[in-house]
Amino acid sequence: MTGNGEMSTKRTVAQDVLRVLLGAGAILMVPFVAMRFDGSGVNWSPADFALMGALIVTFGLMYIAVARNVIQAKYRAMLGAALVLGLMLIWAELAVGIFGSPFAGS
Repeated sequence: MTGNGEMSTKRTVAQDVLRVLLGAGAILMVPFVAMRFDGSGVNWSPADFALMGALIVTFGLMYIAVARNVIQAKYRAMLGAALVLGLMLIWAELAVGIFGSPFAGS
């Protein structure tokens, strides 16, 4: 509570980082669970999980670092959308090689 009796809605950086880590874990549970039910379609190695986890956490922390300084919600939303698009492009490149880079998947 603040001094005037109102609840403060500000989150600390530690809370935001925890949310990013939990979100990354939740996202990575999708391929983990899929591997248990569909062994032929999803086949990730521990290195794949580590790389994707690092990628998701990095983009989440980038969003936190920049969005904490952006006041207007529409600009935070545009920033978030741009970061998600960048994440999806990198993820797709690593998975199937849409751009044909040397580190592309097959």
